[in-house]
Amino acid sequence: MSVSFPQAGLAPARSAASPAPVEGRGAHGIGSFFRYHGPWAPGVRLFRAVGFRAKATVISAVFAVPIVVLATQYLGSMSDQIAFSAKERLGVRHARAMLPLAESLLRQRAGSEAPQGRIQAQLDELATLQADDAAMLGTADSHRRLVEAWQAASQKRGDAASADAVLTALAELMVAVADGSNLTLDPDIDSYYLMDTAMFRLLPIADAVTRMQAAALGPVSTGSAQAAELRVLARHHSLAMAHAEAVLADLRKVVAYDRALAPVLDPVIASTTLRDWLAGLDRFIDQPAIGDAAAFAAGAQRSVDELLALQRTALDQLDHLIELRVDRLERARDLTMALIVLSILVAAYLFIAFRKVLEGGLREVTLHIEAMRDGDLTTSPRAWGRDEVAGLMGSLTQMQGALRHIVGQVRSASDELVHSSSEIATGAMDLSARTEQSAANLEQSAASMEQIAATVRNTAVHTQEAAGMARVNAESAERGGAIVGTMMQTMNDIHQSSVRVVDIIGVIDGIAFQTNILALNAAVEAARAGESGRGFAVVASEVRTLAQRSADAAREIKSLITASREKVESGAEVVREAGEIMREIVCNVERVNGLLAHIATGTQEQSLGVTQVSEAVHEMDRVTQQNAALVEQTAAAATSVKDQAARMAEEVSRFRLPSADGFDFDAAIAAHRAWKDKLLEALREQRQLDVDVICRDDRCALGQWLHGAARQRWGRQPGFSALVEQHRQFHESVGEIGRHINQGDGTRARQLLGQDGRFSRASTEVVSSLMVARRGW
Repeated sequence: MSVSFPQAGLAPARSAASPAPVEGRGAHGIGSFFRYHGPWAPGVRLFRAVGFRAKATVISAVFAVPIVVLATQYLGSMSDQIAFSAKERLGVRHARAMLPLAESLLRQRAGSEAPQGRIQAQLDELATLQADDAAMLGTADSHRRLVEAWQAASQKRGDAASADAVLTALAELMVAVADGSNLTLDPDIDSYYLMDTAMFRLLPIADAVTRMQAAALGPVSTGSAQAAELRVLARHHSLAMAHAEAVLADLRKVVAYDRALAPVLDPVIASTTLRDWLAGLDRFIDQPAIGDAAAFAAGAQRSVDELLALQRTALDQLDHLIELRVDRLERARDLTMALIVLSILVAAYLFIAFRKVLEGGLREVTLHIEAMRDGDLTTSPRAWGRDEVAGLMGSLTQMQGALRHIVGQVRSASDELVHSSSEIATGAMDLSARTEQSAANLEQSAASMEQIAATVRNTAVHTQEAAGMARVNAESAERGGAIVGTMMQTMNDIHQSSVRVVDIIGVIDGIAFQTNILALNAAVEAARAGESGRGFAVVASEVRTLAQRSADAAREIKSLITASREKVESGAEVVREAGEIMREIVCNVERVNGLLAHIATGTQEQSLGVTQVSEAVHEMDRVTQQNAALVEQTAAAATSVKDQAARMAEEVSRFRLPSADGFDFDAAIAAHRAWKDKLLEALREQRQLDVDVICRDDRCALGQWLHGAARQRWGRQPGFSALVEQHRQFHESVGEIGRHINQGDGTRARQLLGQDGRFSRASTEVVSSLMVARRGW
């Protein structure tokens, strides 16, 4: 096995499964362009073609463009909102300027003479504002109509229609100011409803109140009113009530949204001056009656004063809310811009730091990779920080450690491979000889199995013949049982006939007895008859004699029949016992027949099994011969492995590993691995070992280094203390095995040398720790 190393820089590895670029038609088309990275292909190809600074410039531009655009849009939006609210404050300023004029005009309508000069001065002040802002607000026409209405009213002093026209023109100018100054589009709930109250609701209410005051003052004094006057009053009353309800609703919404305005607006909401005056007027409209005209006029004036005061308060609060909004928008704009500038500065700082970290880390990684490329594994990569480059450096450190471990393992393993391959070849030859011997033994076993199979087949044939004879015997026993059953039935019939004869003889004996009695009676009667009955007495005597002879004969026959019956019963009992025995014989014959059938079946199965075993033995013989050929091939392969191991050791020798104070770790590892062979050799040769020496951990080269130079340099490393303890346990286990060998306890020594023994564990731990120490802990 040969190993080669590139002399140039590292190149990305291509997986064996990765498809190679296809040459030919379409290889450089769009499909090929997007083949490996899909939609990411343009970006990947772009960044592969440029350096880090160009990449950073592209990425920064991609981020900077939307940031600049969004910041510009944000500044524009915030400036528009601030300008929007500033324009609203301009409208509030104009509305405030119109309040004194509205108050003077309302008082003039109510009958309080307002100086013409004061009204003209208020108009001039308003005109000054309009001259500056009319173009912005778009109120030039509305202001011109107000001026014209006032000029007309000045020429017609006392004309109610002219006065009404002035107030109407003033209300239109206020609406135009609200529309032109964006007050109508106010975005906040509290300021919007304050604007609605101040700009659209209160002046129409005051106008309606003064109109109703002027129209109702005469009817209230007289207690009567015309239908036309009542309709006018009702129309203005409905208008005032509708606006008043709207004002209350607006103010409640303002207070619900902004509780800070509650102390100012709650008293206004709770005031009943206007509602009481409108309620009184409503009663008058429903049923005119004479009233107190002065009180009526005073109530109207108080209502107008409250409305104007509320309008002034509403405009003040509206201006304050808009001012707060402008301040809030300006602070948000300034804070956002400061945050954007600070973020850009921090991003630039971090980007420069990132570039320095990345370039420095990549230079360090390149240095160590080039050293490893040249076979120098003595460098020590150190990770600075915890970023990706540090992670790459950590991976590089792990890779270098793995390479050190691999190279060290390969160096030690190459020698072991040479030795092991020689042993494998020798063992393979021995195994080949033993395999050939096994093949010969298997041939003999196959011949023996064939003889056993023939014997089993003969046994099966004889068993089948015995089973047939048993079936014939069973059939004969069944026929004998049937004959015995028939004889038992005949004996029973004879027994029944004997019983019947005995009964008949009993009847005859009874007849003889009766005849004897009758003869005796006849003799007695003949004796009484005397001579005349003597012949009859002779006949009676003969009859009696015959009766006695019949009785005697009957008794003799009865005794013979009784004896015959007893013999018949005895014979029947014997026949019954014979029948039982015949039934048992039949059952036993059937069982024997069944057992022979099972034996015949088992013998057939044994014959089949023996045949299969014989075939398996032949197959084993064939496989064993194949294994012998494979063993020879294994020996040849072991020789080849030995040569490859030597070449591998030569290639690995190019790598330079770091040393620890000049200590030869490879020799230490080999020496401690060799202890198992030494102990096995001593066990085979029954050689005595110096236990007092081998059990100490300060006599070998490793122990002397650990307790000397290594302790001074590596003594504080956790791995060093672990290695010292493992080395001590290793030599203790060696000493324990040596004591068992010296005592002749080979069984226990082999157990300790086994894979699960203490020696094996200690040896593995020491070798592993030495490999770690070889990398420099």
